[in-house]
Amino acid sequence: MKIREAIGNKKGIAYSYSNIGNVYNIQGNYPEALKNLLVSLKIREAIGNKKGIADSYNNIGLVYYYQGNYTEALKNHFSSLKIYEALSDKKDIASSYNNIGIVYSDQGNYTEALKNYLACLKIMEAIDNKSGIATSYNNIGLVYFDQGNYPEALKNYFSSLKIKEAIGDKAGIAISYNTIGNVFIKQKKYKEAGEYLIKAKELSKEIGYKEYLRNAYSHLTELDSAKGNYKGAYENHKLYIFYRDSLDNEQTRKKIIQNQMTYDFEKKEAVANAEYKKEIENQQALAEEKSRKQNVVTLFVVIGLLLVLVFAGFILRSLRVTRKQKQIIEIKSRVTEQQKIIIEEKNKDITDSINYAKRIQEAKLPKKDEIYSSLPQSFVLFKPKDIVSGDFYFFQKNDKCVFIAAADCTGHGVPGAFMSIIGSEKLEYAISQSTDTSEILKQLNKGIKTSLRQSDSNESTRDGMDLAICYIDTENHIVKYAGANRPIWIIRKNQTDIEEIKATKTAIGGLTDDNQYFDTHELKLQQDDTFYIFSDGYADTFSEQNGKKLTTKKFKQILIDIQAMTMQEQEIHLNNFIEDWKTGTEQIDDILVISVRL
Repeated sequence: MKIREAIGNKKGIAYSYSNIGNVYNIQGNYPEALKNLLVSLKIREAIGNKKGIADSYNNIGLVYYYQGNYTEALKNHFSSLKIYEALSDKKDIASSYNNIGIVYSDQGNYTEALKNYLACLKIMEAIDNKSGIATSYNNIGLVYFDQGNYPEALKNYFSSLKIKEAIGDKAGIAISYNTIGNVFIKQKKYKEAGEYLIKAKELSKEIGYKEYLRNAYSHLTELDSAKGNYKGAYENHKLYIFYRDSLDNEQTRKKIIQNQMTYDFEKKEAVANAEYKKEIENQQALAEEKSRKQNVVTLFVVIGLLLVLVFAGFILRSLRVTRKQKQIIEIKSRVTEQQKIIIEEKNKDITDSINYAKRIQEAKLPKKDEIYSSLPQSFVLFKPKDIVSGDFYFFQKNDKCVFIAAADCTGHGVPGAFMSIIGSEKLEYAISQSTDTSEILKQLNKGIKTSLRQSDSNESTRDGMDLAICYIDTENHIVKYAGANRPIWIIRKNQTDIEEIKATKTAIGGLTDDNQYFDTHELKLQQDDTFYIFSDGYADTFSEQNGKKLTTKKFKQILIDIQAMTMQEQEIHLNNFIEDWKTGTEQIDDILVISVRL
């Protein structure tokens, strides 16, 4: 690029900035990607390079899409499409329609997604682009699948598969086998589903695509579960976990540091602005529809909770049977080989059952990718003591804010997990009633006591939880915190001490009064200030070397020492430190640490 600048080749300079921006985008460094792509756009606008301007808008739209900023992504893709149409560039017009369809699909706006995918397909057929036709059919099938229209989804998936087979696209064929098998599962056509998923697994192994292999094992797990083949489901799930973790190790989570980028978008055409307004209206309509469906969702959640309780009864019954068998063996002092085999099988059944319960609990926890998309500079360190956990974290994004919470329930293992599921459901309901953190904890307290039928009676359970919750206004850097026995720690930028805001000294549930008030603290944070909420598990971890707890004081010093690190590096450091600290010693409690840097 320096040579091009020296000779004044402005078109070449713009091309170089564009390439640099695309490389940063691939690396996940979105601020640098935007900076270079916007420089390229300005140069191309200055020299009147229409094709280059359209390419810049397209690339900028992709950066915003990967950040989850769908509004800006649509703005730029529509601007790109308008210029491509003026240039009659059919291939790029089709590409823009496809990109717009992807954004609408991720937003759940299936009508607009389908309209744009069909427009892309029509152009790809006109220019006889086989690969593009196959991709369009696959995307159209995905929209129908998300809508639950499985016959139309299969029709388009098979059309895509036929073209991929004709052009010898093995990777594309593997994708089609997986998607077709998944549709057959939904249709309860288990024989056909098995045939295609086995093909997907074998072909993915042949071409060495771990991502497709991971997907195949995930669908095979679902298939075996649906058929009642729980042993097969367990084996396939282990392989799914293996390939999922392998992919995670190969592709370390990209650093997502989103800085405010400014550029004058007033030059964009009135059509793009009209599309933006239409998109906002569509979002509002979707939000209203989501609200109407909330009662139905709540009903399914209650049914799911009842299934968990039934499942727990089976686990406890199995535990009692195993304990009784062991007592008989100890009294008689006669252990036959057959009895040993029976005990081992029972223990395996219990472990398998608890592992299955873990999958249910994991399904209730927020996806970390959703948290990192809304809070790019954050981490969640979650280390259960047993297979399932009494600690849980909570995340919910609203129109103008996000909620994030760290909770420590009474007990750990299976009893703690039950409390965590109940707590998560009641917290979600409380947030639907109010955005005030004090009122949320008050409603949560009432919900827990009602759900567990707690009273002043000696026969009443005393189970409950400690919890810290934050309402975050990311635009204005305002955090509203409330806590039940769990504080919040704040480390200001370039400071070497911790500012601690203490919690209300009472727990959620148990003997807490029904109308207990919880203090709310409104905090004004500056850019690069960091806060932490957590359970007591990290500080209470014992060392194998000296037999002592880590302590809160030591925990604070560790956090101060790692402030120069990125949030991802902090998570790795905290995990490695606690593993080294407790080497050879059993973990005594669940561990949960959440941090957000604004």
